[in-house]
Amino acid sequence: MLPWLTESSSDRFNDVRDTSLSKLVRDDMLGLILKGVLIPGQRINEPDVAARLGVSRVPVREALRELESSGLVVARKHSGVFVRQLTAPEIRDLYQMRALLDGFAGKQAAQRPATDNTALLCVLDDSINAMNDAAIQHDVQRYYGENLRFHWAIVEAAGNQTLTETYRGIVQKLHLSRLQNLAHDTGMQASITEHIDIVSALRQGDPKRCYQLLSEHVDDAHNRLTKTMLVLT
Repeated sequence: MLPWLTESSSDRFNDVRDTSLSKLVRDDMLGLILKGVLIPGQRINEPDVAARLGVSRVPVREALRELESSGLVVARKHSGVFVRQLTAPEIRDLYQMRALLDGFAGKQAAQRPATDNTALLCVLDDSINAMNDAAIQHDVQRYYGENLRFHWAIVEAAGNQTLTETYRGIVQKLHLSRLQNLAHDTGMQASITEHIDIVSALRQGDPKRCYQLLSEHVDDAHNRLTKTMLVLT
């Protein structure tokens, strides 16, 4: 689902020479959350996680503390640890930050020499084609995955490690709100048109236009999501 999400495997727990157990457990649970296996509001059972992965509860607790610090789970006294449920104001704030980061990434990418963007433009064109196919088939989950790949490619092209890490954290949290709405068409055709305009601005090497289009695109995505959530409530 997410471009940076790798498949987790129990085999990884057989070789921990370079990776701590708590990190492996964290990555495993992170994968389950981002794939929607563990859904917002669901309690995470420490003994079950430890038994499934064949580890003690110590690395599980450490992993949960890391996930809590990243805002993906929340610990409730005397109740346990639960997958985070975002409030409407939290979602709004995250989208506002994402709009700034997407805009900045687009501006940075558009300032690169045209030859440096050849591969990027191929990825973006391919992603738009895949989004078109997904829209025709009303495959919202596939569309959503391609949409993430599109934006992640631009963020990576900006060449700013702090940006990529911050962006990843924001989108992972926003993913919690999207999981509940992936069965609904939230304006795929309008979004695809916006993606096409973004690629056109990148191809023309127009940093100002890229910043504007990407910022507005994220704002529009938030508005579409808000309308969908209102319909469902």
